[in-house]
Amino acid sequence: MNASSTTDTHYDVIVIGSGIGGLVSATQLAAKGAKVLVLERYIIPGGSAGYFEREGYRFDVGASMIFGFGTKGTTNLLTRALKAVNVSLETIADPVQIHYHLPEGLDLKVHRDYEKFLEELTSHFPHEREGIRRFYDECWKVFNCLNAMELLSLEEPRYLMRVFFQHPGACLGLLKYLPQNAGDVARRYISDPKLLKFIDMECYCWSVVPADQTPMINAGMVFSDRHYGGINYPKGGVGQIPLKLVEGLEKAGSVIEYQARVTKILLENGKAVGVELANGQQYRAKRIVSNATRWDTFEKLLSPEIMPDKEKRWQKRYQKSPSFLSLHLGIKANVLPPQSECHHILLEDWQRMEDEQGTIFVSIPTLLDPDLAPEGYHIVHAFTPSWIDEWRGLTSSQYQLKKEEAAARIIERLEQIFPGLAKGLDYQEVGTPRTHRRFLGRVDGSYGPIPRYKLAGLLAMPFNRTSIAGLYCVGDSTFPGQGLNAVAFSGFACGHRIAVDLGY
Repeated sequence: MNASSTTDTHYDVIVIGSGIGGLVSATQLAAKGAKVLVLERYIIPGGSAGYFEREGYRFDVGASMIFGFGTKGTTNLLTRALKAVNVSLETIADPVQIHYHLPEGLDLKVHRDYEKFLEELTSHFPHEREGIRRFYDECWKVFNCLNAMELLSLEEPRYLMRVFFQHPGACLGLLKYLPQNAGDVARRYISDPKLLKFIDMECYCWSVVPADQTPMINAGMVFSDRHYGGINYPKGGVGQIPLKLVEGLEKAGSVIEYQARVTKILLENGKAVGVELANGQQYRAKRIVSNATRWDTFEKLLSPEIMPDKEKRWQKRYQKSPSFLSLHLGIKANVLPPQSECHHILLEDWQRMEDEQGTIFVSIPTLLDPDLAPEGYHIVHAFTPSWIDEWRGLTSSQYQLKKEEAAARIIERLEQIFPGLAKGLDYQEVGTPRTHRRFLGRVDGSYGPIPRYKLAGLLAMPFNRTSIAGLYCVGDSTFPGQGLNAVAFSGFACGHRIAVDLGY
């Protein structure tokens, strides 16, 4: 449904952007009876959880390692988000989260079976057997606290009071971990430098920072939920998640408009009251939600001159994470060794983990869902961190040449895992930080904020409300950070806070 087809331009809530955080906020509110308008600059929903199709291949824009589709507990936020608007999605369980290919022969798999994972990790570090179990068991303590309660807005006093009286032990447990980082906890139990490097990689693969800068709350969630709810891939690709949420949004009577690029948040007497599109169209609402990054929200959609002091302090604590150099490949199926896993991480030198194009992440979703590629072929999505500064100031021909050279280097490195990959190529498309900036509308193509220095766990991360009345933020720039399940948490929290504010 297109908002321009109606003369009504006033809504209860306007959501800028249809990333997963924005869509979860929108659907939570629509399910409660609010009239919501989602404005998406692109032609399909999802942002980095979107998809595109080329020559019989359906590629995920981002990674295919998805948390939140479990069937029990309270941390299965994607399952719950879909259910709230009476839609569902078939998923395929992945028995292994990651196959690591790391320096000094550290080659191991993170099995869904917790004991099997600990056994394999301990086989590489037998002298740290006790420390390994104590660290990961500590992560379970965090997860069990989270999994004991409904995860809604930490900015809503009545919710907090209700949860505290229902689950006092879990709440006190989480309070203990809020100011802690995973690295601090790991060093209590582990002393082997190589094993601590592995813990850094365990964090880096989803937080894009090492353990010392990764909040223990986040680590506890990820390191445990992969064994509890598991990694589950949506049938038809990751892009099915936003499509299903949109289906539910429209069933609930709300609206999404595509090719609707918001250029300005409208203020009256210091309060957010509406938005203006690139074509001059204006919409008004009681509440405005920005699913853009906080940099885009406060420096582009609002005048930088009115940036609240709270946002200035946040920008001093956090910086933009790198974007990615992405290779979307179609390959002959016989290139993959037997028993290959869906997800891999490759790093040859510990010192290069955080460097430009240092760590390579690999997803092969057709090992779980063969229908995403032509028969006899697989999809390989290889991506590695890259900063937009590496891609500025290039002519069109220089840009194309640099992409081809970078792709060739990555494929050469991937041959360590998949011999014959280059000869088995059927299709190749290269994306850079410039690609991510253009199609996802994100500042510098960044995938969200990372700490500038070691912070006290999650205590410095902002919540959904902002210093501007009527304006909320949602997504990876808000608590609890990056990842599909994390932004779904943000969406639940934002939707709940606004519902209370509007009296639903």
